[in-house]
Amino acid sequence: MKEIFTKEDDQLIWKTTKKESILDTIVFDVTKNHNVSANGTEGDYIVLDAKDWVIVIPEYNDKLIMVKQWRHGAKTLSVEFPGGVIDEGEESEHAAKRELEEETGCITQNLVKLGSINPNPALFSNKVHIFLAKDIKKTGVQHLDDDEFINTIELSLKEVLDLLGNEHFAHALMGTALAFYLKELNK
Repeated sequence: MKEIFTKEDDQLIWKTTKKESILDTIVFDVTKNHNVSANGTEGDYIVLDAKDWVIVIPEYNDKLIMVKQWRHGAKTLSVEFPGGVIDEGEESEHAAKRELEEETGCITQNLVKLGSINPNPALFSNKVHIFLAKDIKKTGVQHLDDDEFINTIELSLKEVLDLLGNEHFAHALMGTALAFYLKELNK
């Protein structure tokens, strides 16, 4: 892989000298970080500290299994790949298998890690781990959380690509997961 950063780029690095908790929520904690640049410029920056997440792209009979659910922020129904928060002490692969089964009623022992990204490095401190699930077996039983209401749908890759960016497929991380999937297909 080509080296992107050079010694000259070290001057771009900021150091956190103080971190203050502003708000703790179920989903993330809001912190104020006092940061100092290499040239001495200082400032306070808000960071959302969240647990890592997983996204699973399940392949089943030349289709991709997706979930349909309500998204409170966008106030709309959303079509997405299954996924969720990694529990404390849980490995990302285990979380991917758990979320796949909980949300779709499908199980697999064949996961391929496609990569990890930061959902928005300007604001978030966590990572999203993206997996491809192969050799799916349907149990037909979802294990949803009390506040989760999810239906599943099977779509061809072409259908998913055609839906990308419409009002019900507007989740940026799903587009990113799809890019990782396409990269895997082109290996």
